[in-house]
Amino acid sequence: MNRATTVALSPLGGLYGVAMKARRALYRRGFFRTHDAGVPLISVGNLTLGGTGKTPLVEWIANRLGVNRRVCVLTRGYGRADEHRRVIVSSGTEILSNAAEAGDEAFLLAEKLNSRAAVISDADRAAAARWAIENLGSDVFVLDDGFQNLGLARSLDIVTLDATNPWGNRRTFPAGTLRERPEEIARADCVVLTRVDEADEVQKLEREIRELSHGRPVFHSRMKIMGLRPVKSPPEEQNTASPEEIKLSTVAAFCGIGNPQSLFTQLQNEGYGLTYKQVFRDHYVYTQTDIDRIVAESIVAGARCLLTTAKDEVKLRALRFDLPCYAVDITIEVEEEDQFQSLIEERVSEARP
Repeated sequence: MNRATTVALSPLGGLYGVAMKARRALYRRGFFRTHDAGVPLISVGNLTLGGTGKTPLVEWIANRLGVNRRVCVLTRGYGRADEHRRVIVSSGTEILSNAAEAGDEAFLLAEKLNSRAAVISDADRAAAARWAIENLGSDVFVLDDGFQNLGLARSLDIVTLDATNPWGNRRTFPAGTLRERPEEIARADCVVLTRVDEADEVQKLEREIRELSHGRPVFHSRMKIMGLRPVKSPPEEQNTASPEEIKLSTVAAFCGIGNPQSLFTQLQNEGYGLTYKQVFRDHYVYTQTDIDRIVAESIVAGARCLLTTAKDEVKLRALRFDLPCYAVDITIEVEEEDQFQSLIEERVSEARP
């Protein structure tokens, strides 16, 4: 966003900030009700629009809690066909929907967490929680993108901040990418800094966070590429290559995520030779025409294969690729893993009925 646009939109950003502040006040004063699910609920959210790494963190938390509990992930399911409909994406043992109905992130979580956690897409997360308790026997919830969802009480409120760009341009939407002002981080119980290995002056940022949050715990994390999975091209499967072979080649990358630069930076840091990059809007639904264009332009740029995100991959399975295409599986690593997991377990135990 250029400076002229930012200045022009600043009055709207101010109005948005006032509206968010008034909404918080109405909840505090009891005009709007905050529902207690009756079981522990861990919320993962952020202060900004775009990708901060909260979905990998939701997966990390649900995967660990799901070892001996009946976990359910509650998500809005952005980008799905009907955002007013409740979709049971996964029962915890069976995938019951698809990416178009569930939303790309919700469907990806369902696949990643199958046998560990159920996943429900519903704009009304409180109603979804009641349904999950009654029908799935859920005894702990992980609330995806929950920081601005004041309608549900939580046992632990986690905010993720991208260390490479924590506050955007420090202006609220639509003049900037902030959903709320930085000082609202004081409502959180702890902060998880993501991509600390890609950022400068992390210690300075941490001091600022501690000041704004009145001393809340700050954990550090980084994204790690776990591997590459081929996107199958019907009617025949692709010939697959190892990550090492692909690194020795030239590649193209494309994605439709909140923070596309994070993918490109990750690939370059891992030694992949990018010759072509293409960005689509977040939650973009691809057509065969899109893929044909990407392939044609990638070939002109000298690419031998395509790379994309796991979130994009769930929407590409029915499309044809005339170049080998791979999904990049990324996981999150928390540096203070033991302390972070202990905090989660402590809050879950305290909240048990």
